[in-house]
Amino acid sequence: QVQLVESGGGLVQAGDSLRLSCAASGRSFSNYNMGWFRQAPGKEREFVAHITRSTDTTYYADSVKGRFTISRDNAKNTVYLQMNSLIPEDTAIYYCAARWGVRVPTAVSADYWGRGTQVTVSS
Repeated sequence: QVQLVESGGGLVQAGDSLRLSCAASGRSFSNYNMGWFRQAPGKEREFVAHITRSTDTTYYADSVKGRFTISRDNAKNTVYLQMNSLIPEDTAIYYCAARWGVRVPTAVSADYWGRGTQVTVSS
């Protein structure tokens, strides 16, 4: 079993940076593929980025590519999302997710979800 707790959200201005953290508890954290997702008001939850369990392969949504960086520190059981050059369109609740095995989490399929952290970007 894995519990995920996000932190690091807040209110910032356009152009600023934030680093989100997702702290995981449980065994074999390094065997989980991890992802970040977000849900803006009036919209469905959407994919932001993921990082795999073994090779640390990363993938990003086009909307954040070049601005966001996902990383993980298995020794700390933590996944990060470094967000640079934030724009108002990034405003959303950000969730981390974990998925065991060979599959990566998606917006509609994951083994574990955090409760989310609010990111608000003002213009």
